[in-house]
Amino acid sequence: MKKIALVAALAAVAAPAFAQSSVTLWGRLNTSVESQKFGNNDRITAVQNNSSRLGFRGTEDLGGGLKASFNLEHGFASDTGTIQTFGSPSNTFWSRQANVELSGSFGTVRLGSWFPDSYFSTVDRTSNHNHDTGTSSDALFSDFGFARRTNKVGYFSPSFEGFSFIVSAHAGEGAANDSRAFDLSANYEVAGLHVAATYAEADAVGAWAKHKTFGLESDYAFGPFLVTGYYQREEVDGFKSRDIGRLSAMYTLGQSEFHVNVGGTRSGSDGTFKNGGASQWTLGYNYNLSKRTKVYGFYTSIDYKDPVQSANPANFKSSLAVGIRHNF
Repeated sequence: MKKIALVAALAAVAAPAFAQSSVTLWGRLNTSVESQKFGNNDRITAVQNNSSRLGFRGTEDLGGGLKASFNLEHGFASDTGTIQTFGSPSNTFWSRQANVELSGSFGTVRLGSWFPDSYFSTVDRTSNHNHDTGTSSDALFSDFGFARRTNKVGYFSPSFEGFSFIVSAHAGEGAANDSRAFDLSANYEVAGLHVAATYAEADAVGAWAKHKTFGLESDYAFGPFLVTGYYQREEVDGFKSRDIGRLSAMYTLGQSEFHVNVGGTRSGSDGTFKNGGASQWTLGYNYNLSKRTKVYGFYTSIDYKDPVQSANPANFKSSLAVGIRHNF
């Protein structure tokens, strides 16, 4: 009887702690059928993955306002089932995110890998018709920070009267062509208005030149309208700097969303658009079947100012698409 009483007492103590922990399985499948054109090639019909993903996140309440949590996110191609990586080795399973963090009244300290927050504060909020995925994603912004997603330490401040900031550092660890990098985003959000300022930097190493970007973003929701825009300046040692910008708008009517966005860059610093730059525009329509499922269609087009790049069969030029996105 004493043993039974002891087991019951231990169970009573452990049960509240167990109840304060949670793990969530979540994901997104986003697939479209598209008529695509590359360079001067004939149009092709393709089944296109749009950054589908599978994730786990968990939280443990440690008491006293302190929490521990983790994030694991796997990118995969919904059209083939294969791993989708972002500049990582082809066998990287948790290619989108893998980190652990502690949070409290002081904010959040995070260790591991994740996409740069300067991206989430600007481009991701502006190219929102298909959540900046697939062929209609923003092709012009400077995404060098994606190559510095791993081996990071970050701090997420608490919000103070709408103001917050996020700062992270990437450790080069002496690996070949891998240098130290820093990322900073400052945000203000209140009553439908969001304003952000961002800065990202990566040191030069090997064949990799030193990179810097400065960004500004604003979005404002009023009634059925959402208007967004960003400006970004990229500077790369040894190349000409470039300016990048994009504007977008959404109008909501019942379960329907009507989207338009337009962006452009002048002659580029990273070599991709250095001979005259490029412009991109997209028209999109989404119909929300539920909070988790939508069907959509869009037309997107990229105009390369350099005729050589315009004719290059490796360069994507336009797509007419219909698709389904489901969150779980």
